[in-house]
Amino acid sequence: MAQLPDLAALALLCAVAEHGSLSRAAASIGMVQPNATRTLRQLESELGFRLVDRGPRGSTLTHDGAIVADWASDVVAAARDLRSAAEALRDSQQSHVRVAASKTVAEAFLPRWLAVLRAERPQVALHLTAQNSHEVQDAVEAGDADVGFVESPGVRRGLRHAEVARDRLVVVVSPQHPWARRRRPVTDAELARTSLVVREPGSGTRTTFESALAHLDSVAPTLELDSNAAVRISVASGAGPAVLSELAVADAVRSGELVTVPTEREFARRMRAIWLPGTVHDAAELLVSIALRARTTRVEGSHTR
Repeated sequence: MAQLPDLAALALLCAVAEHGSLSRAAASIGMVQPNATRTLRQLESELGFRLVDRGPRGSTLTHDGAIVADWASDVVAAARDLRSAAEALRDSQQSHVRVAASKTVAEAFLPRWLAVLRAERPQVALHLTAQNSHEVQDAVEAGDADVGFVESPGVRRGLRHAEVARDRLVVVVSPQHPWARRRRPVTDAELARTSLVVREPGSGTRTTFESALAHLDSVAPTLELDSNAAVRISVASGAGPAVLSELAVADAVRSGELVTVPTEREFARRMRAIWLPGTVHDAAELLVSIALRARTTRVEGSHTR
């Protein structure tokens, strides 16, 4: 194939035709004049005839140069259309981020993270699903989510992950429950033999708690519910104690709807962002970065108090 004319040179030639001056033409396309002069000379060499008359008063197109500039205008316009279409295609792929988050993360952290993402990338379209941690990992593995946030003790092999927050589980009861006035910490053995209101299997909250008591024989739960809100309502109604995220019960404890019960140990856990290697795109990567920045701010704030 014969060598094709340089597109930047054709754009410069069209700009000379439009502005009537090489210096103004170069400035209009962001090219310094020495480079513009060399670019046009190279194009003249490739085409085999002169395109520009250079005189004391500046540079003007020759008759042949004006004809070529007219032909080139369609080529340059088509190239600009191609660039715009390619950018639109890129943006359509990068401006949609599918997020799957465990329910505690979705309630306690994501609203702030997503607000920052919206401020930094207002064009980003978000699709959020709130699931339990098991389902979030399923979604990321299947490619149905660009990034996930989980609260389970571990992350499956093959998934990349980064810690974005920490949390702890607390025992909560209704104000009428006998434990509400208790000062002596509840032991692991007592929790194991108490029928609790729990989250559904696959929940990070339940998995974390059951892993902590794996060395004990635990009785069956009194209720299994698929959301933090449902567990809170059931506990407040007197269904029995529950173990939930401290973040998930903070408002209910402040209002007096629920009471936290001291325990002999702390049920600490980590929240993680997860993604498939090599698949996280720009908007999802930014969301993880925002979560990490927020974690750093929380840690630094706790050190100053």
